[in-house]
Amino acid sequence: MKAVFISFDQAHTERILDILDRLNCRGFTSWQQVNGRGSRDGEPHYGSHAWPSLASAILTMVADDRVGPLLARLRAINDESPRLGLRAFVWKLEEGGV
Repeated sequence: MKAVFISFDQAHTERILDILDRLNCRGFTSWQQVNGRGSRDGEPHYGSHAWPSLASAILTMVADDRVGPLLARLRAINDESPRLGLRAFVWKLEEGGV
């Protein structure tokens, strides 16, 4: 089992939720409005007058065999609109939940 943290422009929300559904990645926690700026390029997401866009984030726990397909689909979304911003990070989990 892996933890996958996904940070993305709010424009991607519906597509990402659809991918999670299709891959049967049922459990997740989401944050609807987060601020940030990518480390390489892309526009800042500050929700301000100068930089009005906002980002969202999802943390989901994913079975090992679903991580590759999830990342591939997220990469495809990012490749279509790289300036909007979408990043995913994977962590190994030490133990299952309660």
